[in-house]
Amino acid sequence: MRTLYLECGMGAAGDMICAALFELIDDKRSFADKITSIFPDFISISFESAETCGILGTRMRVCIHGQEEHSHDTNHRPHERNEHHHEHRSLADIEEIIDSLDVSPRVKGDAKAVYTLIAEAESAVHGRSVSQVHFHELGAIDAVADVVTASMLFEQINPQRVIVSPVCVGKGYVKCAHGMLPVPAPATARLLQDIPIYAGDIESELCTPTGAALLKHFAGEFSSMPTMRVSCVGCGIGSKRFERANCVRSLLGEDGNPPESCRDSVAELRCNIDDMTGEAVSFAAQALLSGGALDVYTIPITMKKGRPAYMLCVICGRDDAEKLAHLMLKHTSTLGVRISFSERLVMERHTETRPVFGGNVRLKRAALGDIERSKLEYDDVAEFAKANDISYASAYDILTDGLR
Repeated sequence: MRTLYLECGMGAAGDMICAALFELIDDKRSFADKITSIFPDFISISFESAETCGILGTRMRVCIHGQEEHSHDTNHRPHERNEHHHEHRSLADIEEIIDSLDVSPRVKGDAKAVYTLIAEAESAVHGRSVSQVHFHELGAIDAVADVVTASMLFEQINPQRVIVSPVCVGKGYVKCAHGMLPVPAPATARLLQDIPIYAGDIESELCTPTGAALLKHFAGEFSSMPTMRVSCVGCGIGSKRFERANCVRSLLGEDGNPPESCRDSVAELRCNIDDMTGEAVSFAAQALLSGGALDVYTIPITMKKGRPAYMLCVICGRDDAEKLAHLMLKHTSTLGVRISFSERLVMERHTETRPVFGGNVRLKRAALGDIERSKLEYDDVAEFAKANDISYASAYDILTDGLR
């Protein structure tokens, strides 16, 4: 399985993540040219050779109207940077900027999802609705550059599994427009909920809201590095100087073992029925699905005296076995239910929301090792077919072409 591991022992900022991923790609010149071409002329993005504690790596620089955003500390967060600039942008404005860029639907969807996470965190911290959250213009555009660039790099690298180490956030207090705030900053702390973090011994803000949002969106797991055959290593260097190497490291390689999330244990329930109508069996199947079954299906069988019959089969979680066995007894004519337990290997699954033809469609993806599959959500295709008075097959083809 193509696995990407990000080592965040010195935290994570958007530019550091981008630089670490940039080092993993083969055609760096073409990517740098592409980045330059998609943004307006007043935005300059470059990847430069840099060094931290004697280690060589890459630093990403973003300049807006020739001005570089030098710090990613709390007092330079996207919504508070450069207080002498009075122009602000809402989340809708940011999404409009992202939609205007010449990038794939996947990149646009990922970038907007990351920025929505940031807006939701700021909303929760300041007690405002997401629509009321505003970002100072220069800082917002700087963060958009980080987020879009990272989304493009994730698309190009296309890992099947993304694992991130526990994140070092730093400690102490930092000064911002509202006064002294604890590290991690409130919005960052919100974004890092349910993610393993630790303070470390450096008094500085090591993890920014943009970095936290990128990790939250793209990472599938947060743990130590798995056993893997590493083929490429990257080092994304930050702008701050410490006695310790200030970088995010990226390791790309093959992990031959499926993650624990691909293994689980299920119960299989079965009973034979020869004296129920098809309608009654269908009703029982729906009741079982509503009761928490993972799947319900029937197999045609022949019972004693040559009677045609059904075998009703249910797959469910181990903890639900007894409850669903009782439902089978309640809704069918059987006098007994056979229960067995088994281990299963399942593909890792997730759903992406992609913009297409002025609306959104959900794309279901699954992967395990070198096996990858994707398909459009049935309900979204059916709705598009009805709205345009076309067949389901035609709607599926049109939407698929629109996402390319």
